[in-house]
Amino acid sequence: MNAVLQVKNLAATIQAMPALRDLTIDVGEGEMVCLLGRNGAGKTSFMRTVMGHLRATGGSVHFAGHDLAPLPRHARAALGIGYMPEDRGLVPQLTVEENVLLPLWANPALPRAERLALAWKLLPEVEQMRERRALLLSGGQQKLVALARALVVGTKLLMLDEPFEGVAPALAQRLAEVLHDLQGSTLAVLISQSDAHHAESLFTRRYTIERGANA
Repeated sequence: MNAVLQVKNLAATIQAMPALRDLTIDVGEGEMVCLLGRNGAGKTSFMRTVMGHLRATGGSVHFAGHDLAPLPRHARAALGIGYMPEDRGLVPQLTVEENVLLPLWANPALPRAERLALAWKLLPEVEQMRERRALLLSGGQQKLVALARALVVGTKLLMLDEPFEGVAPALAQRLAEVLHDLQGSTLAVLISQSDAHHAESLFTRRYTIERGANA
């Protein structure tokens, strides 16, 4: 198994308080890995640190052979990491299609038409509302748009922060179907969640995090 993401002894603080403590996680090519932990355990802090939104104070993060420590946020995404934050992070005034295209505008090397076609193929319901403004969407619809946005730039790794949190059962099932469609590819997927039962059958392995450390 080729390791796509290698995190060793990662540490980070938020306002001088430890958020991560010697956390170690590996995600291999083609794997779908669950990061399980209760609310406040450090799941979001971990993903934000990998993406460069939160500065690491110790340890290392390597992605596809690259040391991420010196790289700014936009450069990390350009390596092929798609990130879906828990709060979705859409720009309310932009249309659905503009939100999905945002990371492609920042990464001109990616084939825009090809990546957009992939997102529409996996999420045809998002394509159907591509001209609607994000502020007019329900919370569940916004989750689907955020997933499409992560898919267009995530050529090697998808990191999905609590995709099943606070969504109706029908939407949770739809998200699980999309993830199932990704199986069998070389894409690595890391999903954080607080409930072990969501999409349990999809996961290759599971890590548990407590108080910012491996449990």
